[in-house]
Amino acid sequence: MPLKLGHIIVSFKSRVSTSGISKLNQIEPMGGQARAFTVTNRLVLVIAVPMTLAYLTTPLLGIVATAVVGQMGDAALLGGLAAGALVFDVVFTTFNFLRSGTTGLVAQAFGRGDALEEQAVFWRAALIALVSGIVLAALSPVLTAAGKWFMGAEPRVNDAMAIYVHVRMLGAPFSLINYAILGYILGRGEGTLGLILQFVLNGINIVLCIILGLELGWGVAGVAWATVCGEFIAMTVGLAIVIQRFRAAPRLPKGRVLDLSAFRVMMSLNRDIMIRSFSLLAAFALFIRQGAQYGTVTLAANSVLMNFFLFAGFFLDGFATAAEQLVGRAIGARLESAFRRAIRLTVIWGFGLAGITTLALLVFGTDLIAVITTARDVQAEAAIFLPWVAFTALSGVLAFQMDGVFIGATWSRDMRNMMLLSFLIFCAALLTLGPAFGNHGLWAALNIFLLARGFSLLAVLRIRVRTAF
Repeated sequence: MPLKLGHIIVSFKSRVSTSGISKLNQIEPMGGQARAFTVTNRLVLVIAVPMTLAYLTTPLLGIVATAVVGQMGDAALLGGLAAGALVFDVVFTTFNFLRSGTTGLVAQAFGRGDALEEQAVFWRAALIALVSGIVLAALSPVLTAAGKWFMGAEPRVNDAMAIYVHVRMLGAPFSLINYAILGYILGRGEGTLGLILQFVLNGINIVLCIILGLELGWGVAGVAWATVCGEFIAMTVGLAIVIQRFRAAPRLPKGRVLDLSAFRVMMSLNRDIMIRSFSLLAAFALFIRQGAQYGTVTLAANSVLMNFFLFAGFFLDGFATAAEQLVGRAIGARLESAFRRAIRLTVIWGFGLAGITTLALLVFGTDLIAVITTARDVQAEAAIFLPWVAFTALSGVLAFQMDGVFIGATWSRDMRNMMLLSFLIFCAALLTLGPAFGNHGLWAALNIFLLARGFSLLAVLRIRVRTAF
């Protein structure tokens, strides 16, 4: 998940190799011209507000899916859904570089005025997405077996998880291509279009989830099929929009898409983001696995609360996305003042919304738990740990903001290294606090992890900007 800060400095030098900036910044615009711009609150909101609404549909989908299965009153099915979603998220969040990496590279090309490179970045990402998606779909049985081994849950939980993973992995190519489409759109700062596509994706998913999972009684399988259908329809709509736009743009030479040096730059960036994303998901996997060791009821309660955590995170992601686009665009255009102001404004908005989110969860969280699950034991357990998840919004806001800044600047090496450091801190906290305080220690370790991510990147940022500008 993405991150934030406040004050920054100085004038861009495209040949500073130690800065970690992508080599694509050294490519001169072909027939384009750098675009000067001023970062304002309005510009931030034009990107952030639509994407905040768009991202909110994702945890809303998770809440609906959990609620659909929760109406069956079976904690094992809830646990199986949580475990299946974990397996899927471990795999697909690892491939989130297809969204975030594309956003950073397109934003910088947009700032340079290089329209051909914008197209080339998209098609390179789409090609990687297609091949990766087919491979993942073929590996579905292996991933399911690995998930069962890792979770070590009871047989009924494993059975529900296997159904979910087998079905949902069929949509792997669609999911990954949608990452590339969204990355291209956000790289150009088109938040409203991103909102429309996310509404198509998650709106169809939510409707089908209710119809297939609840009305037709398909349960966990219905939730998974709803996701596959939503991903396919969203991909079809997104590709139609992007291809139509490219037809009206300058013709892209095929050789530029397959340029090996550009592919190497993209793969290097993607590799670092992949390691970062995998480490993030590994932390969440350890969190859920440890919760499973405390019993099925605690696992189910944590899965309900994780929806609130994701809700808070996606609520903040809109401003992290604004930071990605505006920072990348400022670096592409070599505008120090825009870079500095983008960070300052997005951090102010981020902390403001984090405070509102924390307050809302503290006030209304218990009622939301009752809406999601009818299981009384799960409701009681989740209510005990609600304050911990409420404060993840505040503890995580800087982490989200900084991720956005580093993705836009394509400082992927630093982001990767600080994530690995934060992961080690999380593991130490988990091993120390978990045995001592049980599930309370588990949630405390998660908050420590979020704080470590944000402040470690902030420390690096203050050093990095001295050479970036």
